[in-house]
Amino acid sequence: MSSDLLEAGLDTAAPKTRVPVTLERAAAALAMAALCVITFANVAVRYFTDYSFAFTEEYSIFLMVVMTLFGSAVAFAANRHIRITFVLDRLPPGARRIAEILAWLACVAMFLLLIWYGGRLAYDEWRFEDTSPGLGVPQFLYTMWLPILSVVVLLRILGRLRDALKARA
Repeated sequence: MSSDLLEAGLDTAAPKTRVPVTLERAAAALAMAALCVITFANVAVRYFTDYSFAFTEEYSIFLMVVMTLFGSAVAFAANRHIRITFVLDRLPPGARRIAEILAWLACVAMFLLLIWYGGRLAYDEWRFEDTSPGLGVPQFLYTMWLPILSVVVLLRILGRLRDALKARA
């Protein structure tokens, strides 16, 4: 890999973690591939026949959520998640470490909320037998993955938080 890519932070090698991110990367890639195939099929059918596949929108949204959450897990594991470092880069090392720990704790809180409220949403959709508007399938089959995959992301965040707490000031 060229040094320009490494300097830009675009190293595509798997991050060094205690639990490999291979499963998350493969699942995100499969979700993206399925999304591409479904969308291409819908565009091709619509172009040639003036009809569209009704299921593509529901499945596409579901696959985007799955892809995003698996991608988030990989990004957190590699410490490449989106953040603003303008202020952080100008802090002394001790304050930088405290700010980093606070940021990780904020991420933990956010994903705990996603797990809690996503779980409640999926349960309510199951309990009230909600169906999807396009295909009429049980809606909880889509929403149950939000809290499940949020747990995966949360575990990656907790691993990073552990590393930040172990690091010396």
